[in-house]
Amino acid sequence: MKKFNLFNEIIIVDKAKLLQAINSSKKFGININGEIVYEPYADKEMLIFSGEVKPQKQSSLTPPKAPSLSDVFGKNYQIVEDDDRVLIKAFSNWQEIIGLNVDRASYDDTTGDGVDKFSNPELEDIGWKATDFEINYRAIVEHLEENCEGTLLCIEQEEPSYQFSGLGFFADDEHAKEVMYKYCQDIIKKMVAEDPIYKEDNLDEDEEESARFFKAI
Repeated sequence: MKKFNLFNEIIIVDKAKLLQAINSSKKFGININGEIVYEPYADKEMLIFSGEVKPQKQSSLTPPKAPSLSDVFGKNYQIVEDDDRVLIKAFSNWQEIIGLNVDRASYDDTTGDGVDKFSNPELEDIGWKATDFEINYRAIVEHLEENCEGTLLCIEQEEPSYQFSGLGFFADDEHAKEVMYKYCQDIIKKMVAEDPIYKEDNLDEDEEESARFFKAI
């Protein structure tokens, strides 16, 4: 998986399309590629902004004033207008960006507790069964990040102290499922074959069910 580190990235948006979205009175988003998208957002869409601009009420005394980009985005975005482009730095709005994306993410690695579930039920079932053999979600996620296509939308910095927070998006859940299953299966087969504690005769009911799920016995 590739990292999209908001500490380093500048999102470039077409200014005309952005102004069109602002004036549309529709809810719109900006994804990590700088594209303008509208609700309903696609599955696994990764947004750095979502909002809508309500039209001002008409008044003969105070003609409506077009909102500035600073008004639209708020103080947590750094905005630079460059001819026909708008350049956006979004890392300061990370907490809100988590909320925008967490329901579409494959997994959430934004808390101190780490990853505790996968959004895809089949991936979650594999992960949950693997815990019967002390295979934790952190090990699974690290293997998937190394061996699957997708994007880790994150903030990561080394100084002044290491900081990481991220949401993972698999490009292909079916491939991720194959990679996860094989990874857990290989470990469990080895444990059943070599570790006396996990010999078939010593397995409890849950361990036996998981071992059969992974075709280890």
